[in-house]
Amino acid sequence: MKEILKKIFISWADTEGNVNSTEALLEWIKELNETTYVNIQECSINDSTFWFYDDYNGEILNRKRSFFSIKGMRLFENDHFVREQPIIIQPEIGYLGIICKEIDGVLNFLMQAKIEPGNINCVQISPTIQATKSNFTRAHGGKLPLYFKYFENSSNYTVIYDQIQSEQASRFYKKRNRNMIMEVDEEIPLYANFKWMTLGQIKKLMEIDNLVNMDTRTVLSGIPVSTVSFAKEEMKALENKFEDQALFRSFFEAQPINTLPVIYQYLNNYKMFKDVTKARIPLNQLVDWKVDEFGITCSKQADFMVRYYDIAISGREVQHWTQPLFKAVGEATFGLLTCKMDGIVKYLVSAKNEIGTFDKVELGPSIQWEPTHNHFYDNEAERLFYRHLANKDGIILDVKLSEEGGRFFHEQNRNVIMEIKESDLFELPPGYFWTDYRTLNCLIQINNCLNIQLRNLLSLIKI
Repeated sequence: MKEILKKIFISWADTEGNVNSTEALLEWIKELNETTYVNIQECSINDSTFWFYDDYNGEILNRKRSFFSIKGMRLFENDHFVREQPIIIQPEIGYLGIICKEIDGVLNFLMQAKIEPGNINCVQISPTIQATKSNFTRAHGGKLPLYFKYFENSSNYTVIYDQIQSEQASRFYKKRNRNMIMEVDEEIPLYANFKWMTLGQIKKLMEIDNLVNMDTRTVLSGIPVSTVSFAKEEMKALENKFEDQALFRSFFEAQPINTLPVIYQYLNNYKMFKDVTKARIPLNQLVDWKVDEFGITCSKQADFMVRYYDIAISGREVQHWTQPLFKAVGEATFGLLTCKMDGIVKYLVSAKNEIGTFDKVELGPSIQWEPTHNHFYDNEAERLFYRHLANKDGIILDVKLSEEGGRFFHEQNRNVIMEIKESDLFELPPGYFWTDYRTLNCLIQINNCLNIQLRNLLSLIKI
C-alpha cells in the first residue's frame, strides 16, 4: 500500500496529465455534449407502462419491484414530531468504482463520460463503474455494465479502497453504495466514453461547475492516506508535493488520538441516548404533500418535489424509459471552515442527523443549508460563515456541483471551502469539532461516519 500511495500523490500533483491533456479532456466532454442525443420531458405517470402509484399502500414503485420505490417518512425526536416528506427506498447496495493503472510511470484513473437523466449539463465525469444492483443483475433487461467483471473479481487486483458509504440522507432512506478504487496492472480495453486522467487533473476539473459528478467525488474522498506510515526520507519526498506545509502536516503529522475519542464519545452518546424514530407511512397520509399523476408537491415551502420524466438518451444500456425524479427547488450550500492551528490545517465538522441517516447521526460539514434554510444565525459557526461568504473573505474554493443525476433532477449545490484566522475562533456549539485531515481520512475508512456532503467537500482538496 505504501508504494501505491506514493504513486497516488505523484498523480495528485500532476494537473497536466501524461495520457490526455486537460484541454483535450474538456474538448472531449464538449463534443459529447454536442453529439449525444438527450430528450427529457416531464410526463404523467399514466404515460408509463412500468411505473405506477399504488394508492392502497401509498407508494410509487415499478412493476418488477426493482430499482427503488417512494414512500412517506416521518421523523420524531424524543417523541416530538420533527418533519415528514416523501423519501426514496432503495435498500440494495450498488457499485461506485474506479480503476487506476500506471501508464508511462504515472498513475492514471479510468473515468467515464456519463449522462444521467437529472444531470444539469448532460455529460459529467463519472467513475469507471456506477451501477445499482438492478443494473448488474440486469433487472432492467439491459447490458452488463462495462468493466463490471473487474469489480466482480476484485480479489485478483490491488484494492486501494473498499468501503460501503452512505448517500444523501435528506432524500434516501438508509441508502448506501460500495465505494471502490483498485489498481490493475494488466492491459484492459478502452471503450468509447472512457478516458485516462491523473488524480490532479480530476481535482482540477472539480473546480468547474457541474463537471465532475457526485459519485466520483465520494469515491476519491476515500483514498486511504491515513493508513500508512512513511520513513523520514519518504516523508520528505511527499512534502515536496505540497504547496502548503500546514496541509502536509494535517495529512501526515496530525495525531487522530487527539480528537477521535471526543468525536466517538459524542456520536456514541447520541446513538445511545437520543430517542430518534423514523416511521414509514403511505404517501397519501403525508399532511402537507399532494400526490397526483404528475408527481408529489408540498403545499408549504419544501426543498424538492417529485416529478415523472420521459427519458431518451443515446449510448446507454437502456436508451428510452420513464421514471420519477426528485426535482430540486432552489440551491443548497455546503461549507467547510478551515483554520491553521499550531501549524496544522484543521477542519470544522458537525454532527448531522437527517431523516434517512443509516445509524441516527454522521459527521457533516461546518455548514449544511438546504434550499429552504433561512436561519443564517443558528450559531456562531453559521454567523461567521455567512459574514465571510457575503464579504468574499477567505474563500479557497466556491463551486457549484451536481448531486446524483440518476435520482435527482437538476440538483446543484454550492460547495465552499473557507479559511478563517485564529483570531476568528469561537466557542464551539455542541456537536461541532475542529479536526485534521488525517483524522477525517481515518474515519472515511469506516462506514457511516462521514456523510456524503462532507466527503464531497474533502474530495475537492488540492495539495
